[in-house]
Amino acid sequence: MQENPVEPSPEQIKEHLIYRDLGLTETEYQRAVELLGRLPNYVETGLFGVLWSEHCSYKSSKRYLRQFPTTGPQVLQGPGENAGVIDLGDGIGVAFKMESHNHPSAIEPVQGAATGVGGILRDVFTMGARPIAFLDSLRFGPLDDEHVRHLFRGVVEGIGMYGNCVGIPTVGGEVTFDPSYTANPLVNAMCVGVLPADKIVKGTATGTGNPVFVVGARTGRDGIHGATFASAEDPHTKERSAVQVGDPFLGKLLMEACLELIDTGAVVGIQDMGAAGLTSSSAEMASRAGGGMELYLNQVPVREDGMTPYEMMLSESQERMLVVLERGREDLAFQILRKWGLEVAEIGKVTDDGNLRLWFNNSKVADVPVRYLVDDAPVYDRPVAPPASTLADNWQSDLNELRTQLDGLQTKSGTAESSWGDALTNLLTHPTIAEKSWVYRQYDTSVRTSTVVGPGSDAAVVKLPDSKTCIALTTDGNGRYVGLNPRLGGAIAVAEAARNIVCSGGIPLAITNCLNFGNPEKPEIMYQFAEATSGMSEACEALGTPVVSGNVSLYNETGGRDIWPTPVIGMVGKITGVDAVIPSGFQQEGSSVICIGPEDRDLQGSLFVEELLSRSAGSAPSFDLAVEVAVQQFVSEVMQQGWVTAAHDVSEGGIAVTLAEMCMDHQIGAQIEAPISAQDTLAVAGWLFSEGQSRIVLEVPSEHVGKLLQAAKSAHVDARVMGQTAGMELVINGSNRSGKERLLVQTALQMKMAYESVISRFMSLPEAERGSGNVAVPGQ
Repeated sequence: MQENPVEPSPEQIKEHLIYRDLGLTETEYQRAVELLGRLPNYVETGLFGVLWSEHCSYKSSKRYLRQFPTTGPQVLQGPGENAGVIDLGDGIGVAFKMESHNHPSAIEPVQGAATGVGGILRDVFTMGARPIAFLDSLRFGPLDDEHVRHLFRGVVEGIGMYGNCVGIPTVGGEVTFDPSYTANPLVNAMCVGVLPADKIVKGTATGTGNPVFVVGARTGRDGIHGATFASAEDPHTKERSAVQVGDPFLGKLLMEACLELIDTGAVVGIQDMGAAGLTSSSAEMASRAGGGMELYLNQVPVREDGMTPYEMMLSESQERMLVVLERGREDLAFQILRKWGLEVAEIGKVTDDGNLRLWFNNSKVADVPVRYLVDDAPVYDRPVAPPASTLADNWQSDLNELRTQLDGLQTKSGTAESSWGDALTNLLTHPTIAEKSWVYRQYDTSVRTSTVVGPGSDAAVVKLPDSKTCIALTTDGNGRYVGLNPRLGGAIAVAEAARNIVCSGGIPLAITNCLNFGNPEKPEIMYQFAEATSGMSEACEALGTPVVSGNVSLYNETGGRDIWPTPVIGMVGKITGVDAVIPSGFQQEGSSVICIGPEDRDLQGSLFVEELLSRSAGSAPSFDLAVEVAVQQFVSEVMQQGWVTAAHDVSEGGIAVTLAEMCMDHQIGAQIEAPISAQDTLAVAGWLFSEGQSRIVLEVPSEHVGKLLQAAKSAHVDARVMGQTAGMELVINGSNRSGKERLLVQTALQMKMAYESVISRFMSLPEAERGSGNVAVPGQ
């Protein structure tokens, strides 16, 4: 094999340990040498480096991902393709996937987030689906940090810029703020598309001799080493050149052209050039087909002079696709793609010998069996060890401190009413709970006029084109819960996503996920991963929501500090029609307010405790998977009976925050009776702010209350009438020796103003004004 003269020789690669710069460990390099039976050249070493990276091969996580349930009557396409696809009936398929762009966003937040949206968009339309909605899940440090505000502002700008330009609404998502994400923001993007259930297109390179095309943007040097960059510690030490640059207008053209091309039936296989660019798309398409591919790199359209084979293969320039067409239909492809003003070039062909073979300047610059690059990538069984101690070990001492703090709060405030009102306001103005309109006002949330419920509710709801059917969509996760108890936290992430679908009137169907964790070389991190994925798997099995796609992002660590372990769930559910959608806010006065699910006053893992003690404490909130399943099934059944006019699940901030949020939408208050003594401050705090799971608050018209309570008794599900909707205040009463005692009184308008203003006030701080931690928001 003739070597490219500008690249190091195989001997130099070995002698000077150049393979380490290309992402391989010494053991991995030796494995590649053994597989090949010779020393790999520079290009081949680069191929191994990116395809064996954590980002592409899942070498630390693969053994745990295999435990996920991935099949079911609703699953048309599970993991292994560009996106998962489920069957909604009536010939309708829904394709969806979630991916991370954490490391790039830490360096270049605008482009990092924008290209994350562009990448997940391509994953969905590659399946032959027309994208109809975006969601996101974001994590940042505290907003009193100037650099955090810079990252937050840039990420939101990037998401809005790409989504708005391609004309697809961003209909939902979540944003969490916690110190563990200060240096490592998480940017997880989800895309959902619709296609005929019998017309799924796959990323396979079949048919010996079929031509291979590169379509879209020209190839440049941006994004080289992006996959290995995302598989290493401390992204801040990496070069900005590893961050891709997106062009949403070109992305829109590429989407329309590819969908038109797919509709002709001429496409054999199609793959987005995402992480590892041309390397991953060519090798993965060949691997899925059990064949090979031959590429002629001189024919790749480039935008920079002097690009080497290595650079062309590893470039992650955006808005590019690799397409395999039926031989003889090339002219059709050229006609369609040129109509849309896109670059298109025939760069190779499908082979049957199982090798990825690359040519440049009439020389063969790489010749590697595809199975070595993809199927034989290393799979590690990394050491797993639980931490020597957990925060749950200290819960009893934390409780003693908590009692002291609570007594002090009431003494300082003077009355129970003012102290608990202040505590509720403090939670409503925590950026994690506060309204996120500062974010979603920058997104087009209703383009194409299919959005029934947009951002701010339990789940977004989108009406499907040419159908009465709607889909409910949500993203959910809580890193604090997983950090405190990985197995429970993983299960809760799935359960809360399903609960949000149910609260919106939907039936949960399937999930995608983004598994964001720290350094897998630390045994305690792998313990978190192993336990969290086990909990997720158990919840998916119990709730009937298989995993159809997903992504793993590891090495989210800076300066030796890992993020909270953060599995994020993207879930899709089905709603029969617009009339079946359930709102989250109270709709009318005179209805009963009913809590479905177990009574809970345990404050472990709650945001209330974290705020009061300035640290997380205890285990994850209490959770029983069997109870969760029963509660969700019961609520779905009574909704189908037409007995429910509003529903909202109890989550972060506890039942007090749930009630407050239900009051805000239409300025309708509620009179609530809490079965607790006003003198027992710990019991009051627990009733108000426990984040115990499997609880849903319903608004039920009076004529249906008796039937609902009887049905709950028959189903062996706890149901308690807490009070009535009335007036414009949230009033929560406890008891004392002489009768009732008011614990909390807040007007709906008062709560709404506090809830809506906090993030915009933070984001109006001058960029030069760096916070010093725990500062007050201006004007609050």
